[in-house]
Amino acid sequence: MIKSKAPSLVIGCVLACTMSMTAVAEQFKIALGGSEGSGQYAVATKFVQELEAHTDDTARLFLNSQLGSEQNTVNDAAIGVLDFSIVAINNITPFSPSVGILTLPYMIQSLDEAIKITQGPEGERLVQNTIRDAGVRIVAWGYSGFRVLSNSKRPVKTLADLKGLVIRVPKNEIMIDTYRSWGINPTPMAWSSLFTALQQKVVDGQDLSLIDIKTSKFDEVQKYLSDIHYNFLLEPMIMSESVFQEQSPADQKAILEAGKLATQYSAKYLVQEEAKAKAELIKRGMEWDEVDETNWIKNATTKVWPKYYDSVGGKDKINTVLRSLNRAEVN
Repeated sequence: MIKSKAPSLVIGCVLACTMSMTAVAEQFKIALGGSEGSGQYAVATKFVQELEAHTDDTARLFLNSQLGSEQNTVNDAAIGVLDFSIVAINNITPFSPSVGILTLPYMIQSLDEAIKITQGPEGERLVQNTIRDAGVRIVAWGYSGFRVLSNSKRPVKTLADLKGLVIRVPKNEIMIDTYRSWGINPTPMAWSSLFTALQQKVVDGQDLSLIDIKTSKFDEVQKYLSDIHYNFLLEPMIMSESVFQEQSPADQKAILEAGKLATQYSAKYLVQEEAKAKAELIKRGMEWDEVDETNWIKNATTKVWPKYYDSVGGKDKINTVLRSLNRAEVN
């Protein structure tokens, strides 16, 4: 009796073990606030291309905030009901305050500096902090360029020109306080509501990368562009840490490698497309104004930075970043 059952038991065990060792293909969901042609879209499409080339997994993109605001998607990824999202770094800050170091006004002053910070030891520290604090893992970095100021009322070249304008900002305290340091009280608003608010004159202006201003067709509701550099728009791709841990070691490796290649592609995409976006917006009728930012920088760094020393990890962390960029430390 026992002997007659033994072969079937062995076969059953072999089948069960084989099935448990076989990776099940996933179809991941990736949320984006941006539209086709945006910096977010560039990162996402490159990531999906590399992931599908090296695994059996597939991924579907959900553009234009279809799955909710960027902060909502961070929360959804944190609790494991969403696989991936690409968000502006300021939308991770409420969940993991130390990444706020990357949104301190004028902290990042070039693409090279953005790459050096995010791909160096400080970037790895922030990756680990977001896992610990927010339950999400940064698997790729999107580089979208400086957030330039746009508005529908008048040219803005000085802080005095800014007075009286109603400017939308993301729901991020550092960015809100930056505008307050410049003498106005901005209006926090989700990205998904912005175009309509500009169209209906609820707000006069906003700041965003040139590529995103073009792809979002803000030239239809905005006239003036001001070349400011207070915030280099980083748009990391985050993955639910719980979902990441469910993947096989081989798939985890493939995800991280796809993210690395998407990061590299993002930098190239910015270099190729930013100047084109500027030229296209001017061609569409927008006016481009250069800005002497001396007073903008002074107000923002002296009034905003000290307020956030503790939340971003202390002066020592800030000075570590500044030293890596060969810049003067804070006292």
